[in-house]
Amino acid sequence: MIMRRSLLCALAIGLVVTCPIAAFAKDEDAHEKITVTDIAGREVAVKAPVQRMLLGEGRQLYLIASLEPDNPLARIVAWRDDLIEADPATYEQYREAFPELAELTSFKGQEDSLIDIESAIIQKPDVVLLNLEAMRANEDAKYIEKLAELDIPVLYVDFRHHPLENTEPTIRLLGEIMGRQQRAEEIIGFRRAAMARVTDVIAENRPSAPTVFIERIGGYSQDCCFTFGPENFGKYVELAGGHNIGSGVLPSTFGQLNPEQVIVADPEHVVVTSADWEAYVPGGRWIPLGPGADTDTLRDKLQWFTTRDAYAGITAQQSGNFHGIWHQFYNSPYEFVAVQQLAKWFHPELFQDLDPDATFAEYHRRFLPIEYRPGYAVTLTESPS
Repeated sequence: MIMRRSLLCALAIGLVVTCPIAAFAKDEDAHEKITVTDIAGREVAVKAPVQRMLLGEGRQLYLIASLEPDNPLARIVAWRDDLIEADPATYEQYREAFPELAELTSFKGQEDSLIDIESAIIQKPDVVLLNLEAMRANEDAKYIEKLAELDIPVLYVDFRHHPLENTEPTIRLLGEIMGRQQRAEEIIGFRRAAMARVTDVIAENRPSAPTVFIERIGGYSQDCCFTFGPENFGKYVELAGGHNIGSGVLPSTFGQLNPEQVIVADPEHVVVTSADWEAYVPGGRWIPLGPGADTDTLRDKLQWFTTRDAYAGITAQQSGNFHGIWHQFYNSPYEFVAVQQLAKWFHPELFQDLDPDATFAEYHRRFLPIEYRPGYAVTLTESPS
């Protein structure tokens, strides 16, 4: 009863220090506090190895499972429900392997939004992991300070805003607080080797770069034409030996062009990022890319995109160079797979022996507790099998 009254008090008056903070204090244990630097450059004291993590984004499970595959849920006390809705096939794979996942406390939210602070208080995590782009919203609401009053530290991570710059530090950060430093370095080493299989070849051969338009979140909205600027998939395109149209137009990671701009740019390739978004857009034009997806269904759904007004008469429409790729590569530690796949589409003569499916399957075997199921990419340039 004392705990319940204390909790209601905290929620009612905005977690000011007049609430009995001691009611939320955690028992001392053998774990030591260490000071780490998060992706926002903040020095934060965390009791490590952490035992109770609250995930401000469910897709953070991609990395946590890589670091601790034997029982990836052992340290998670609550999470945002985005993995369930944005990546249902992967969620089902983890739920089959770990049925207790269905009982994990979940809460709503957006990528750049506030966490559910009530869940944070009730679950008493050792740490809260938040996306870097949520920093502004949390600063405005002073959530960091409110949680600090309860001795709940917050760490910012990033797979999305500057993934090629911040993914490795994020892997190291989680490896450090989880006591999985060696595992973290093994993951980083695998990623670097996988990326080098593309970048080394591009650097040596210096092929001409085809123009590429990335249609971001294809089928999520009827609007056109959402795309990427010079970061995220825009950077992946450049590493894979292509020229991303959005990089020369948009100043930020995400943005939108009008159809006329796309037609004038005349892309030689169109890459649609998409996924199974039945939870968001029932019956939509999205392409259900992801583990175990049916190739014929993917190709049929991709075919529709060739009919969009923005692509009327462009070179990619005439050549059939339309491709679909799993949207979640933009928000995971797996972007090396996307770079390999893009390179194979843009420069098939240079990458005949490169097999992105085999690369991702090997990552699963070495680092993940679920089996690999193909279905992350589709193209119209290949004959149906």
